Amino acid sequence: MFALMPYRWWILTLLTLGTIINYLDRLALTLLNPLIRKDLNLDDETYGWVTAAFQGSYTVGFLLMGKFVDRYGTRLGYTVAAVWWSLAGIATTFARAPLDLAVFRGLLGLGEAGNFPSAIKAVAEWFPAKDRAFATGVFNAGTNVATMIGPALFVAMSSAFGWRACFAITGGLGLVWAATWWFSYYVPQEGNASTATKVEPMPWSESMRYRETWGFALGKFFSDPVWWFLLFWLPLYLYNVRGLDMKQVSWVLPFIYFVADIGSVAGGWLSGYFIRLGWPVAKARKAALLVFACMPPIAAAAVLVDNLYVAVGLFSLATAAHQGWSANLYTVTSDVFPRRAVASVTGIGGAVGGFSGMLFSAIVPGYVVPRLGYVPLFIGMSCFYLIGWFFINRLLGDFRPVRPDLASE
Repeated sequence: MFALMPYRWWILTLLTLGTIINYLDRLALTLLNPLIRKDLNLDDETYGWVTAAFQGSYTVGFLLMGKFVDRYGTRLGYTVAAVWWSLAGIATTFARAPLDLAVFRGLLGLGEAGNFPSAIKAVAEWFPAKDRAFATGVFNAGTNVATMIGPALFVAMSSAFGWRACFAITGGLGLVWAATWWFSYYVPQEGNASTATKVEPMPWSESMRYRETWGFALGKFFSDPVWWFLLFWLPLYLYNVRGLDMKQVSWVLPFIYFVADIGSVAGGWLSGYFIRLGWPVAKARKAALLVFACMPPIAAAAVLVDNLYVAVGLFSLATAAHQGWSANLYTVTSDVFPRRAVASVTGIGGAVGGFSGMLFSAIVPGYVVPRLGYVPLFIGMSCFYLIGWFFINRLLGDFRPVRPDLASE
């Protein structure tokens, strides 16, 4: 066990770097949008369709990539996903019309969907149950690192080389990362043997028969849209309602997502701490999830207070709560399902969360904000986590392991 510890943290470092690159590729279009609009005549309506192309393919990609990773292993699965999304990012440099952009963003979404199923499966292969939520929290913090460093990074690169080069640079980083992953990764029990060996995953039809699958999926359904809503609409709220300018937003958003990083790591640590106290895994995970589910309704008061600093603190609490919640929710699949099903079930939940994200972060706000403003959305969606916790508690129960066939375990 001790011999594995140093290399275990190297794997976690790669997972974190992979997640950072994944999110930088994802954020590039949003952060470079003012420049792209001028070059490609991209109006608001067309931009919405380009964004929808990414979200739609990302939702489908969760199902496809989850199954692929379970069948062919984490080493090959993650490598293919990273190469796919990196090439799609590089291809964006050749976009000459909005349709080109939509196609390349759709391809990007398919590949990027492989990040979380691969990373969750890798954590299950390398970390014991008591450390999995912490490890998930660490690599999941990479999403916020990308959000913090992305604005300054893309401004500097676009100023020096133009917006098209930004996609080529981040895509190139992804290819370098993919090569490093390929030559670094192996399943601990198999020594340095390749993990590309074909393994028969649990069929979707079988996975969907288990209530545990739907407990995880409903947890994603009622939490993922809140995160997407914050990513897409919080900047607009700060500009349009709070009246902040770009200089103010340049410190507000990085601070909010810096606190989210703390929540991600702390969330994983909390359930691990409970397990070390002797709590059963189910009790530890559900207690941690409940702690973070209770925070967003408090944080929603941000839209009711006048003081900017208090509001920023409450928004930070909201993002930290989500990341703490996610660090534990993602770990549920490896707690309950055999390894050959972890990525597939993660993909099913991710697809359900992606659909919910499209509904509540794009369609619903587009109708509600112009008519009723932001307050009903922030307050209403803050209660989603408690609804999700109810379904997790009911459907996952005591986290009884799903063991349909252990022959391949």
